[in-house]
Amino acid sequence: MIWLFYIAITMVTFILMEGFTWCLHRYVMHGFGWYLHKDHHQKGPGFFEKNDAFFLIFAIPSWLLIMLGVIYKQYWMIAIGAGFTLYGLAYFLVHEVIIHQRFKWFTRSNNTYVRSIRWAHKMHHKHIDKHDGESFGMLWVHKKYWQKVRDDKRRNANSNFVTKNHDNSVKV
Repeated sequence: MIWLFYIAITMVTFILMEGFTWCLHRYVMHGFGWYLHKDHHQKGPGFFEKNDAFFLIFAIPSWLLIMLGVIYKQYWMIAIGAGFTLYGLAYFLVHEVIIHQRFKWFTRSNNTYVRSIRWAHKMHHKHIDKHDGESFGMLWVHKKYWQKVRDDKRRNANSNFVTKNHDNSVKV
């Protein structure tokens, strides 16, 4: 049953990473790390960005925790490293695949969560410098973005029922 404890550590680590990542994004990437993050907001030519270096920077603690946990049989370290790794995988899927579509795997989703997270990130990217940003999280979406997407879906659903007659009068 001890493995349930380690699974719980992994899950709690994953959940806590969202808050930690929000702080890193807000105060490091949009602070002294702007040199690496800037080209993510001000896109240049090519597939890779300096911002991609954060992948390596954030992978190192995960790798060290897992490696040292295996070497010294400290399974709690492996569990924390696994939580970091799982969050990194979720980050990759959400940020690189779903939001920015650097890999064309899920390009036409009408899922409310996917549309909400894409809208929140779009609002984040409307600020092309490091100041006055919003929506620094990755997986948790503020309710105002959910509401905007729900309102859009409702408005689009209602507009599908409205048609025009040949004389441009509206028929419902």
